[in-house]
Amino acid sequence: MTAPDRDPWEELLDLRHSIDNIDAALVYLLAERFRCTQRVGHLKASAGLPPADPEREAQQIERLRSLAETADLDPAFAEKFLAFVVEEVIRHHRAIAAGETPERG
Repeated sequence: MTAPDRDPWEELLDLRHSIDNIDAALVYLLAERFRCTQRVGHLKASAGLPPADPEREAQQIERLRSLAETADLDPAFAEKFLAFVVEEVIRHHRAIAAGETPERG
């Protein structure tokens, strides 16, 4: 909602600036997450563990859906987002297990 004494274009620019900052934070957080999952991939490969862990994935889906509800975010969207990220992580883990260098996540 626009404040009555505020220029809507100024408010729009402020909101867009906030969105840009949030997007930047998301990118850096995803990069950090992928650094951690790369380490997991190397640990799994050295221990002979499979790239995917369906039980862990199911737990994470439930956890993220709960967090989404608490944050007033659509849980289905949160689940789709996690599925996309996990698919990429598993692809990396498979590459690591095959002795390849995965593309950046």
